Amino acid sequence: MAEEKMIVKKRPKKNSTNNGLVAPRKVKLLFTIVERSKADLYVDVLEGFEVNIQTVIYGKGTAPTEILHYLGLSQQNKAVIISVVQEEKIKEILSSYEDTYFKTKNGKGIAFTIPISSVIGVLIYQFLSNSVEGRV
Repeated sequence: MAEEKMIVKKRPKKNSTNNGLVAPRKVKLLFTIVERSKADLYVDVLEGFEVNIQTVIYGKGTAPTEILHYLGLSQQNKAVIISVVQEEKIKEILSSYEDTYFKTKNGKGIAFTIPISSVIGVLIYQFLSNSVEGRV
């Protein structure tokens, strides 16, 4: 009588730390504060870097005139542009902003970032980070 052998193939172990997922791109909120009349110029700069979420809020400064004069800020009407940007594009965007500040007459503004610590939902994250991988 022939001896029967049962062959059991072991499945490769899944790496429990990443479950086949790649590390997500980090995203940050980029705040850009410029004169209201120049907001479109900076929005165009952001669109060149494929930033798909931008919100422009128009505001008016409330600082006393003496402080505005001291800081060299003559215009009180400002635009605050809030954008969601991939972390690896921040340096390029800020460098482009710097070029825009110097090439624009009276080009003054402030730009800073705030990290986003968590996002719930894969599709929401893909939308915020402008990731095309995994989209249907």
